[in-house]
Amino acid sequence: MLHESVFRTTDLPVDARFEAWAERMGGTHAPMQLTSDRTADYRGHQRVIGLGDDVTVWPATFDHLVFRRTPKLVRQSDPETYHLSLLLKGEGAADWGREQAAYRINDFHTNSSSRSWDIATGPDPVTLVGLEIPRSLVVVPGHRVDRFVGGRVSGQEGIGALLAQFLLQLVADTSPYQPSDAPRLGTVVVDLVTAVFAHAVDADLRLLPETHGRTLTLQAKSYIRRHLGDPDLTPARIAAAHHISRSYLYRLFQTEGLTVAAYIRDQRLEKARRDLVDPRLHAVPIHVVAARWGFPRAAEFTRAFRTAYGLPPSELRERALTEA
Repeated sequence: MLHESVFRTTDLPVDARFEAWAERMGGTHAPMQLTSDRTADYRGHQRVIGLGDDVTVWPATFDHLVFRRTPKLVRQSDPETYHLSLLLKGEGAADWGREQAAYRINDFHTNSSSRSWDIATGPDPVTLVGLEIPRSLVVVPGHRVDRFVGGRVSGQEGIGALLAQFLLQLVADTSPYQPSDAPRLGTVVVDLVTAVFAHAVDADLRLLPETHGRTLTLQAKSYIRRHLGDPDLTPARIAAAHHISRSYLYRLFQTEGLTVAAYIRDQRLEKARRDLVDPRLHAVPIHVVAARWGFPRAAEFTRAFRTAYGLPPSELRERALTEA
């Protein structure tokens, strides 16, 4: 089963419910000012399902709420995420200053933590599936997506329908999945959201050369993260998958002060480290964790791990277990 956290205001004393819900909402997306006409006995239920790389899906049902993210809050704290919400029940409206939008059932409504806005739900409880995804993972030029943020995407046709069906099936029952499936499912979500935005803004048309290079770099990084478990992942294979030469691939990474090999190694080590400190995976042998993330030779993994983190993987695991 995927790891998820569940929060219900009804588990708390009546006078603590709204404040706790406001804190929960602020932690889910970004700091906000929240008000409601139901603060006396607020009802809200949320599940947060983590899919790796800070991608989260959160189905929720809650009473009337007014969300406000001010320019000051944006300046103080910006996690730089895109938000999509699939409205399933209820109503709402958003105001971005010069733009307004009414929320429609079975549509995705888009937002960004980097913008200020006001959002109000209707008098009846709303049910939605929220999605938070780092801007850096969406392989579409940010300035193009920013022009679209605030728009609606149909959840009943085209790529939006594919995303909606995937999310609805996922949140309906997470029991068939293992914790190790989370990053893979997250990659599917990232790819679908990227496709939704690219389709909406026609991102592939007339890209400037520097923008095209940045897009290729992000695509290559996404490809690497999806194939970390393959020990045969090489620069040649990555370049071929993107129809570019190895030398051009190297130049793309060099512009960011990286090498392809170092990026692959660091991503693999970080995934292995995350598994090693996960108490649910404590019984999985270290060499199995290493092999899962592209290190078929245990000795090589131990050397690389010690170099990166200053201690062997066995010691890190024991420390994490002791501190848990």
